[in-house]
Amino acid sequence: MNNEQLKAQQAPFKEKYRNTPEAALITLSATARLGDGVTCRVDTGKAIVEAGLHPATGGDGLSACSGDMLLEALAACAGVTLAAVATGIGVELRDAEIHTEGDLDFRGTLGVDRDAAVGFKEVRLRFVLDTDADPEQVSSLVRLTERYCVVYQTLSNSPNMTVSCQ
Repeated sequence: MNNEQLKAQQAPFKEKYRNTPEAALITLSATARLGDGVTCRVDTGKAIVEAGLHPATGGDGLSACSGDMLLEALAACAGVTLAAVATGIGVELRDAEIHTEGDLDFRGTLGVDRDAAVGFKEVRLRFVLDTDADPEQVSSLVRLTERYCVVYQTLSNSPNMTVSCQ
């Protein structure tokens, strides 16, 4: 896809959202159901993913780990955003790898140490780009990818969260 094709594909949405801002507010959702043992089945819309305990908390490693899935979502979103931004600003990428890493202290989630945080202490996103773009273009590409990546922005700027039970 080139710049003009991307613009043409997105133009009707941009126009609609300019004219009717409330149409741009869309609720995404996910549903999971308990599986066997200590697992949960998540319907991704493309496949059913069985998530379970990470091996560092007693899992057998056969099920997906939700922490890994979070990092995978960040890598996927950053990759799609990178490709769209590169197309939009005319930076040719021959190839790109998107790497995510996150540090967890499992004492927190296991309740071993009340002072240990539950959740990632640090998350790192790294791009390995194969391009002839100059350093200024690469810097702009990364900055804009960071700016427009939904998962990155969500993790960086925690949304309001609510929990309910029926």
